[in-house]
Amino acid sequence: MPTNVLKKWVESDQRRIKQLGKLADQVSEYSQEYQKLSDTDLQAKTPEFQQRYQAGTTLDELLPEAFAVAREGARRVLGLTPFRVQIMGGIVLHEGNIAEMKTGEGKTLTATLPVYLNALSGKGVHVVTVNEYLSERDAEQMGQLYNWLGLSVGINKADQTPEEKRAAYQADITYSTNSEIGFDYLRDNMVVYKEDRVQRPLNFALVDEVDSILIDEARTPLIISGPAQGSNQLYQQTDQFAKTLKPETDFKVDLETKTVSLTEAGINRADKFFNLKNIYDTDNTALTHHIDQALRANYVMERDKDYVVKDDEVLIVDSFTGRIMDGRRFSDGLHQALEAKEGVTIQEESKTMANITYQNLFRRYRKLAGMTGTAKTEQEEFREIYNMNAVSIPTNKPVIRLDEADILYPTLQAKFDAVIDRVKELHERQQPILLGTVAVETSEYLAQRLTQAHIKHVVLNAKNHAKEADIVANAGQKGAVTIATNMAGRGTDIKLGPGVVALGGLAVIGTERHESRRIDNQLRGRAGRQGDPGYSQFYLSLEDDLMRRFGSDRIKAILKRLRVEDDDAVIRSRMITKQVESAQKRVEGNNYDSRKNVLKYDNVMSEQRDVIYGERNRVIEENESLKWVIMPMIKRTISRIVDLHTQGDQKHWDLDTILDFSISALVSPNEIGLSNLKNKSAAEIKQFLNSLAEKNYDAKGRELGDPQQLLEFEKVVVLRVVDSHWTDHIDAMDRLREGIGLRGYGQLNPLVEYQREGYRMFEEMIADTDYDVTRLFMKAEIRQNMQR
Repeated sequence: MPTNVLKKWVESDQRRIKQLGKLADQVSEYSQEYQKLSDTDLQAKTPEFQQRYQAGTTLDELLPEAFAVAREGARRVLGLTPFRVQIMGGIVLHEGNIAEMKTGEGKTLTATLPVYLNALSGKGVHVVTVNEYLSERDAEQMGQLYNWLGLSVGINKADQTPEEKRAAYQADITYSTNSEIGFDYLRDNMVVYKEDRVQRPLNFALVDEVDSILIDEARTPLIISGPAQGSNQLYQQTDQFAKTLKPETDFKVDLETKTVSLTEAGINRADKFFNLKNIYDTDNTALTHHIDQALRANYVMERDKDYVVKDDEVLIVDSFTGRIMDGRRFSDGLHQALEAKEGVTIQEESKTMANITYQNLFRRYRKLAGMTGTAKTEQEEFREIYNMNAVSIPTNKPVIRLDEADILYPTLQAKFDAVIDRVKELHERQQPILLGTVAVETSEYLAQRLTQAHIKHVVLNAKNHAKEADIVANAGQKGAVTIATNMAGRGTDIKLGPGVVALGGLAVIGTERHESRRIDNQLRGRAGRQGDPGYSQFYLSLEDDLMRRFGSDRIKAILKRLRVEDDDAVIRSRMITKQVESAQKRVEGNNYDSRKNVLKYDNVMSEQRDVIYGERNRVIEENESLKWVIMPMIKRTISRIVDLHTQGDQKHWDLDTILDFSISALVSPNEIGLSNLKNKSAAEIKQFLNSLAEKNYDAKGRELGDPQQLLEFEKVVVLRVVDSHWTDHIDAMDRLREGIGLRGYGQLNPLVEYQREGYRMFEEMIADTDYDVTRLFMKAEIRQNMQR
């Protein structure tokens, strides 16, 4: 990066900090004034602000006073007064940006300021956390302050009834996880009665651990599925076949892209095994798809790293947090392939009924803000996708943690021996140690080694996150040894026990670099909070995953230059650290591209989703009649059918088919004959059929007599047809998305092809919907008391 660009960045950040400081000083002035108020007078400020907002004062204008009230309230209710830097962080959040605040700087308290201010509008504020434990903890702790100030707080959880969810969303401030908000949004757009919706329009979301939610989780879209037809036998057969193959001879694995492909020999074996002439014949596409998934399941996906098997079930492990992702399944038959591989019950395949990416979900909020300890490495992505700027907030006290250079070993064995030796050494002087691992299996291996060394320890991994916060909170006590996968315990502070400061604070030892620098920084940041001492160091080996995939050749070359041959050799060098970071940057770049790609494809769906959800909502909310929706559908259908069969010379027109359509979809046979269609122009035929349809429509209304009954019937017809076609369309778009990559081989741009094809399919779906609504409405018998 050119120096002048870097200089500009640093300067603009400093300028920004100066501006924030000025505003924070205004807040402090009001705070001193409000300290003199009685509790009752301070609490009376909330209704006063609400009235001023309703009368036209903007939230920006209210900021200094409202922040001061929330700050003084926190002092009285929670016994905590936000520091000046926390006020600055709060301003950044209110502006709809990202406050990057180091671990232990009190993000939860910082959030109370903008949350209070924005809740005054009465439009709802969502505080979004990574798990339900944090939602409940923060809602209970901070809820005391909001309630005291006269605002209501709700907690939205996965196991609640729609009534409980609705109440949670009606509150001024709602705590929830990102996935629950997403699923509620999708379900709200599947309801058939407006009273069944649980959410209000999306107003302001403040996302805690914003990098985890908006970046790490943004590669996997949220999907609501229903059952579909799949064959368990096929999964078992393809799994048996995959297990007969020999690596390198029959198939090749590409570690970098995590794909497996059959060689010529493998293809011949497949033809023999399934008794086929050519496995890649068009009739066998389903089979080849199943074979691909069986190969991935057997030769790419690793047990206890990508997934765990528990109680006859395959459960996904989140590669970023090391946590089990309950209720989530790999899509596209991969999950069933893993179930076949592990010999557990194969669960039915499902069909996508609604889906959305986190990017498109959170961009639906009127305002979005977030906080995290690590955002700067991804600031380009935040700006480009969410239009948010990351602002680094200075720490309240300088950071005095010692970050040592990485140590590199040639083999895993040598590395782990060194880690255990270091732990023994630190443990002897009772310094608390946090050991960070990337995978569940590593944490279990280390635990085993520590047990052999008679060192008492606790393990935090995907299999044990219920007690997580307690374990993390105690990790700073004298003599504590804690093993944690990457991000376990994120959001919980490690406070140092008595006497630990004198020992040098918490020692963080990373046993491998994660593919994202941010997550390494998260681990480092666990030590040295609020000016405490601390120490961090990463132990690496050439056999680590990241090195094998992206770095080892270059690093081996460096080792040659440094003349390191010995197996037990160890290198401490900033040069190695730089090489590792450049490998990490490459992975981060790849991951960013893959998220951007998911988003580009979802943007096609997003436009279509907006059209369908928008129309659906208008239908659900209509109180009088849906004639304005249904008549245009009927007219479009008539127009399409007539245009299709009146092309060219009049003597070649296919009036019989137009008649058949009219009888099957519009009117009864005695109302129309060929004579009504002959000797008319195409426009006259359309006009004649339109007037018949209009007459028939009105007759239906008279027949029922009750406009509300007619409206209910109209809603039944429209929603049933639209929902059925829309879910089929989503599923078809999913399948199109999977296969579109192949068009790249034909020198076509897959994304452009997907947009073109997706648009055509959407147009077709609209045409099919129009036709079905026409036929159903005109031909169905209206019964009394019909219900959606």
